[in-house]
Amino acid sequence: MRAFFNRKKKLITALLLIIIAAGVFAFNENDKYFQIAKNLDIFAAFYRELNTYYVDDLPPEKIMHKGIEAMLEETDPFTDFVSEENLDDLKFMATGKYGGVGASINTNGDWTTITDVYEGSPMDKAGVKPGDIIVSMDGKSVKNVAQEEISRQLKGAAGTSLDMVFRNPLTGVETPRKIVREEINVKPVSYAGIVKNDIGYIKMTQFTENSGAMVRKSVEQLKQSNPGLKGIILDLRSNPGGLLDEAVIVANIFVDKNRLIVSTRGKVKNWDRSYETTDQPVDVHLPLTVLTNHSSASASEIVAGSMQDLDRGVVIGQRSYGKGLVQTTRQLPYNTKLKVTTARYYTPSGRCIQAIDYSHRNDDGSVDYVPDSLRKSFTTAGGRAVKDGGGIEPDAKVDPSYISQVAITLLRKQFIFDYATTYYYSHPKITAPAAFSLSDAEFADFERYLENKDYSYKTRSEEALDSFKSTARKEKYYDAIANELETLEAKMKHDKKQDLLKNKTEIKRLLEEEIVNRYYLQKGRIARSLEWDNEVNTAADILHNQAKYKQLLTIAR
Repeated sequence: MRAFFNRKKKLITALLLIIIAAGVFAFNENDKYFQIAKNLDIFAAFYRELNTYYVDDLPPEKIMHKGIEAMLEETDPFTDFVSEENLDDLKFMATGKYGGVGASINTNGDWTTITDVYEGSPMDKAGVKPGDIIVSMDGKSVKNVAQEEISRQLKGAAGTSLDMVFRNPLTGVETPRKIVREEINVKPVSYAGIVKNDIGYIKMTQFTENSGAMVRKSVEQLKQSNPGLKGIILDLRSNPGGLLDEAVIVANIFVDKNRLIVSTRGKVKNWDRSYETTDQPVDVHLPLTVLTNHSSASASEIVAGSMQDLDRGVVIGQRSYGKGLVQTTRQLPYNTKLKVTTARYYTPSGRCIQAIDYSHRNDDGSVDYVPDSLRKSFTTAGGRAVKDGGGIEPDAKVDPSYISQVAITLLRKQFIFDYATTYYYSHPKITAPAAFSLSDAEFADFERYLENKDYSYKTRSEEALDSFKSTARKEKYYDAIANELETLEAKMKHDKKQDLLKNKTEIKRLLEEEIVNRYYLQKGRIARSLEWDNEVNTAADILHNQAKYKQLLTIAR
């Protein structure tokens, strides 16, 4: 009997604890909603009184937007308010489509120049070439008009037209052209082809609608046209990501159906999801390498991370960006939207690769990367160690390539671009992109072209010395070391002509890419660049060395 009463007493105590806990939870939730309602009332009353009695008129939209921006400062940079006029940008991020003319522009001085023309676009159909100068649009001169404004005018609904006048950059002849805007679809697969005779290469620039289907089609075509294919290089460098569903579809090309690729978990638990492959793959055995760099983010990291976790492919390059956050859009009044982070995503091993911790801020409001000491270890399907909290670390690291200061200056001042224009109009045809090469005589011609051009610049060493001199002056050490600094400065003083020769190989490659782009557009540029691409060459070497490939998929980090 005593045992019965003891059990009854314990049951009553447990029930009381549950009731109390529920009451506390309800109180906390009620208190939270009360605080929200209270502060909304205060905010509305504050604005009403400020607007009524402040000495000057206050623009309501501007004031409210500043309030929204202040709230957004407490979130991550991916959570944002989307105004009605920016909805097209949001649509473009999801679909890769926009209404426009299909060209890139650059304003340099008084005039704006066409820098790239997309294959099959309205500009391409109208015969507009890179280097052409925009003189007027719909009868209005665009001299000294800002690049952003010209870009805005070039966009518009499909079917609408623009009457434009272009000037030939060499002859000065002006030609009127009617450009009919179309829906421009920026292809997520910018290039697919063969490198090193038997390695498939696919360059993917974004994860928009149907991008997975395009990658699948590219893999199938490469396999069909190249029966001796030794492997695939999937290039996700500088791919900012996009739609999570498309990342799963891309992963499905290389792994069996019913395999977990990614899961999402957030505050709203009934939104948590696990994403598994649903279709038959194209090939689960063909060796695969995935290229990443620090600008590979989001959906790119889902693909790279899942291939790594499932030991399906070797990741090559540099550590990825580290964006493990998922955004959804919520409709707001007056055709506006909130793009809000609702969850974190986790790769098959269970790791979240988010690199920056936005949930914990320093006293000054800044945020930090997740320290290495707090990064946790996980294991791939084959037992390799991988870590969370810092992007996807490559299985085979390749240091990034940097171009010289002289090359940066020649690009920034448009001298490489302008020389390519001159070359194009004096050479009706060139060889295929991969075979094209400038001769030494042609490079010498480029040197002569630069003789009267101002491409002065400071090397990084000179910039560092200037910074040191400035600090020395502030700390009053400069007078004591002035002679030594002047001697060092004299030794470091660069010769522009010598810099050209010292960096000839690099500058020659940039010239070749730009020239090829005039004849074969973007695909030609990519095809020409693959020959000296360090990451691509490393990936091809690994795919040709099956012992090395298998070793990278089995060794522990």
